[in-house]
Amino acid sequence: MKVALVQMDIAWESPGKNRETEERLMFSAEKSDIYVLPEMWNTGVTTEPMGVAEPENGETLMWMQRMADKLDAAVAGSVAVKASDGSYRNRLYFVKPSETVQSSIFNFQFYDKHHLFSYGGETEHYTPGNEYVTVEWRGVRFHLSICYDLRFPLWLRNRDNYDVLICVASWPQVRMQAWKVLLAARAIENQCYVLGVNRIGKDPYCEYSGGTCVVDPFGFATVAPDNEASVLTQTLDLKRLKSFREKFPVLKEMDSI
Repeated sequence: MKVALVQMDIAWESPGKNRETEERLMFSAEKSDIYVLPEMWNTGVTTEPMGVAEPENGETLMWMQRMADKLDAAVAGSVAVKASDGSYRNRLYFVKPSETVQSSIFNFQFYDKHHLFSYGGETEHYTPGNEYVTVEWRGVRFHLSICYDLRFPLWLRNRDNYDVLICVASWPQVRMQAWKVLLAARAIENQCYVLGVNRIGKDPYCEYSGGTCVVDPFGFATVAPDNEASVLTQTLDLKRLKSFREKFPVLKEMDSI
């Protein structure tokens, strides 16, 4: 399983420009099985979604489906969405290639961010999701999470039902030490790979330096260059992961929750 993690500078509230940037970066990368984009990659993380949130089947989701079809790969990343019930969600889409030749047919699952970032005002306008979401793709089980979720190990606990934890984020430079430590901790305690995808650049609130990385089940990370738009690609060794779990059965001995 080859993964591609896309680290980018997000143009503030400019979905069209960000889609163009993402497309260029994705097609410049090594052919992969999945491409993972940052949190709210199409607009930047805004706590006032009324002007930028898309409908549930909006243009950005259609674009993600087109990219999945063109690349014959899954595409994952979060966007601000106005749900059919009128609530706003920070929604992580996991989009797979269409199951038919008609690329307009959506083939996706999604996770709505559970731990909203109250410190940054996210709770004032967004509604949290309450579903623990795991997606299977090409024989690999991916668990979905967004940014602040990373601080809550019980919510992300591997119930022996996933192999890879995805965390898409807009994690500020000022708290990068926490980002690095928490990613490693989640990988070690859950005996899994962790894909941490962060942005670079600035928005009206914070500065971001990246730190996008693939963390292996032993806590060792392969990291993208700081402050550079880039795509980090790596092949996950699932046979090694399986062997490690069999020899050192942490997941089978975990506390019940």
